[in-house]
Amino acid sequence: MNLPKDFVEKYNQLLQEEAPAFFASFDQPAISGFRINPLKKQIPVFPDAITDTPWGHYGKVSGHSIAHVTGLVYSQEPAAQMVGQIAAPKKGERVLDLAAAPGGKSTHLLSYLNQTGVLVSNDISTKRSKILVENIERFGGRNVVVTNESPQKLATVFKDYFDVIVLDAPCSGEGMFRKNPEATSYWHVDYPLECSFLQREILEEALKMLAPEGRLIYSTCTWSKEENEDIVSWLLENYDFLELATIKKINGMKEGIGLSETARMYPHHFKGEGQFVAKLIDKRVKIKRSVKPGKSNLSKVQFQLWNDFQKTHLKTCLDGLLQCFGQELYLLPLDLPDLSKLKIARNGLHLGTFKKNRFEPSFALGLALTSNDVIHTIEIDDNDFKTYLSGNTINLDKEYPKGWYQLLVGGNGLGFVKIVGKTIKNFYPKGLRLP
Repeated sequence: MNLPKDFVEKYNQLLQEEAPAFFASFDQPAISGFRINPLKKQIPVFPDAITDTPWGHYGKVSGHSIAHVTGLVYSQEPAAQMVGQIAAPKKGERVLDLAAAPGGKSTHLLSYLNQTGVLVSNDISTKRSKILVENIERFGGRNVVVTNESPQKLATVFKDYFDVIVLDAPCSGEGMFRKNPEATSYWHVDYPLECSFLQREILEEALKMLAPEGRLIYSTCTWSKEENEDIVSWLLENYDFLELATIKKINGMKEGIGLSETARMYPHHFKGEGQFVAKLIDKRVKIKRSVKPGKSNLSKVQFQLWNDFQKTHLKTCLDGLLQCFGQELYLLPLDLPDLSKLKIARNGLHLGTFKKNRFEPSFALGLALTSNDVIHTIEIDDNDFKTYLSGNTINLDKEYPKGWYQLLVGGNGLGFVKIVGKTIKNFYPKGLRLP
């Protein structure tokens, strides 16, 4: 790979005798990986597990495969997987993924939360937040709100709120050079320092939202000391309530420069791309906290229609706050402050739509529920799966009672469908259909 001259000089000085092996790694293929989704019911055995990780595997997954389309797997390279693993939120915690798109770290955090607590996934870009919503819905997350805001605006709503904050900060992207060679074209010797100013601005707002005894996970996909250890040192110098926790070094991780508690991932040591991670603990004493629960805005008719659907089609009762936005019904986590002043890309779990005195379940609901949660299900095979994704109806061998069914592929949900006689009507979203 043709690396910038200043980059080569910088890392020759930094890595010294290790520099030749480091630079040689750029001529090796980028390492791909994926995670298995533990929220799904049916999980086949996958090869090439990543050592000391609960759900990680090496390899690639096709975006047209059943495993991907049903949210059973999420593509994420191995070094990036370490961020969520180090964060490892406990069930019931309040979690913020501050720069979340496209969703790799958010879906990883959901794996630990296991449909409990609250996850706020934020991205300041409107375009990227739409991709984030799509990936979270495919993964089947129920307890997620996706916001499209600046850190400054979020901090006015979520003061001292989150038990865990993950910031995979915008950075110079040196660790992605091998995966995305075009990134070398905008790198220059002052770029890492320029990025560090933005990182500090974001962290100043993030810390306003960290609850006492909370954890801040700070990461970048770069090796620049200016954006990594220097940022951590700045945090420790300016926020005396923060304490640096030691990260266990696995799979070839190396200690940070001058801060042995932090972790660096180099491609000549770690089987993956470049990453830096630090874990900081808030030493302030935890105080009792509460959030005044919101009120549902459903009419009596809407309540009745939803309750009728639950009683007729679901084996489980979905806990949360029911809110209608227009005719769209959403289920929000109960433990949330007033979000009315924020730009929202996903108001919790989209349950469905009210249409002329009837309720129509959403695609997202059919992904978020397992077959154990639903009364009526129907399984299709690989051929019918391809037919369905292309937007066509499916013909059955026998008649079924008319109504809503959760469509299963490989034992996992792919939305709800309506069966009429011997025909499965197609409700797969038009924007996701394949030619």
